[in-house]
Amino acid sequence: MSKINENKKQKEQTLYNTAFKLFTTKGVQNTAINDIVREAGIAKGTFYLYFKDKYDILDKLIIRKTSILIKEAVEKTQLKTFENSIDQLLEIINYIVEYLSGNKLLLKMIYKNLSWGIYRKLLYDPDPAYHNHSLFQNFLQIIEQENLPIENPEITLFLILELTGSVCYSSIILQEPAPIEIMKPHLFDAIRKLLKGANLQEQ
Repeated sequence: MSKINENKKQKEQTLYNTAFKLFTTKGVQNTAINDIVREAGIAKGTFYLYFKDKYDILDKLIIRKTSILIKEAVEKTQLKTFENSIDQLLEIINYIVEYLSGNKLLLKMIYKNLSWGIYRKLLYDPDPAYHNHSLFQNFLQIIEQENLPIENPEITLFLILELTGSVCYSSIILQEPAPIEIMKPHLFDAIRKLLKGANLQEQ
């Protein structure tokens, strides 16, 4: 990589790091582009070389953070053994839930958009370093191993991630309708029923 390209990459990463810090401490609504560039020590015009506006950098941050979290969850889970593949998927979800429980500022920024790490990465962020297909590939293996006749795996996985993100936000941030430790068994039960329901529809 040339020095010019390396310098551009460093400036972009500095903007990402600064925006994440401000979004998670001050909140998205209370953070302006002027705040980001001033904190980063980068000219405002340079910001627009990389991002359209504040919400563009927010979208890309969500994609990067959720992609990294999902990839890490899959990798950690692969080090364990399970009685069946569905239990493996639930352990991936459990890792994500526990991580977000200990990182409430990140959860607030992600809001309920956990699925972005899978479904919006190519659209919003062409950087291959954040393209993560590991969970989807893992999910396809689960379908095959458990003989689940799911017609559209992508939609089913999307529903699981959206459900997980919503439950995490509501129960961890809002404590509604109950804390996460109470909600987690219900979440896992709902995921199991979703997978088995897809199976029953074909019988």
